[in-house]
Amino acid sequence: MSDLRHREAFLEMLSAERGASVNTLKAYEADLADFAAFQDGSQPVDAASIAGYMADLAGRGLSGRTAARRLSCLRQFHRFLSREGLRPDDPTARIVAPRPRRTLPKVLSEAEVAALLRAAGPEGGPGGRLPPHRQMVALAALELLYATGLRISELLGLRRRAFAGDGMILLVRGKGGRERLVPLSEPARDAARALLARPDLPAGPYLFAGRDPRRALTRQGFDRILHETACCAGLDPDALSPHVLRHSFASHMLAHGADLRSLQRLLGHADIATTQIYTHVLAERLQRLVAAHHPLARAADAGAFAHGGTVLKPDDDAPIP
Repeated sequence: MSDLRHREAFLEMLSAERGASVNTLKAYEADLADFAAFQDGSQPVDAASIAGYMADLAGRGLSGRTAARRLSCLRQFHRFLSREGLRPDDPTARIVAPRPRRTLPKVLSEAEVAALLRAAGPEGGPGGRLPPHRQMVALAALELLYATGLRISELLGLRRRAFAGDGMILLVRGKGGRERLVPLSEPARDAARALLARPDLPAGPYLFAGRDPRRALTRQGFDRILHETACCAGLDPDALSPHVLRHSFASHMLAHGADLRSLQRLLGHADIATTQIYTHVLAERLQRLVAAHHPLARAADAGAFAHGGTVLKPDDDAPIP
């Protein structure tokens, strides 16, 4: 009988022992279901079947990152089986994970963030104004996202009571149930309080309430608000997401002198290696600044022009890629 019959026990372990979130559990469940669809349920899982599954993922055109994540799921599942004495070996032990192509996070420029916040305000932007009932929600959400670098799940899970008292510090429960303290800017705190003071705000536990005030606003509901705000700001809505704002927060903090350890704590990263990706973003911008302002770089430009060459100088205000 296949080891896959123990999937439910594995998911229960992730929830009980590791405090895995609902979204994490759904992702693991989907990964195991995908492998089960590939694997003949009557056959035992071995190294050959794992290798065949990885080849099948490549043949389907899945990215290296997705394939690596699915292999990680299978590794954890079979380590769980081994630890529980349900099988003596780990068929994933000698399978090499594909190396995902490392891409720099997409971020907005500071000017683009300012335009987005203006568009969420009462005056709107070049593309128009939000409906009044969405304007206060959009402004509070965007101010909080950019001021704190919260994940969208953390933002939508904020409770009203978090803004009691002076409201200058948020206690956030992140991935794996880990808690961290995040300072609030005055504009973010004021926008949240203004939303809470709105007379027509339905009673409920969440700062951002859904149609049913007992439940939080859904991710899809927030995406619609973000899409509208981007259009009002004259920005490409397809290039904007809550995670782009999180990346923008981190990149701008680092550019203005924040150290990696502090940034790691603010973002709630378990491993500082995750935070270090932002140093690459900053390095690219610094390279452009040196090319634009260093005297030797300017001399090189002048020499190129003297010889009829063409030098494209970087735009300091261009958004970081």
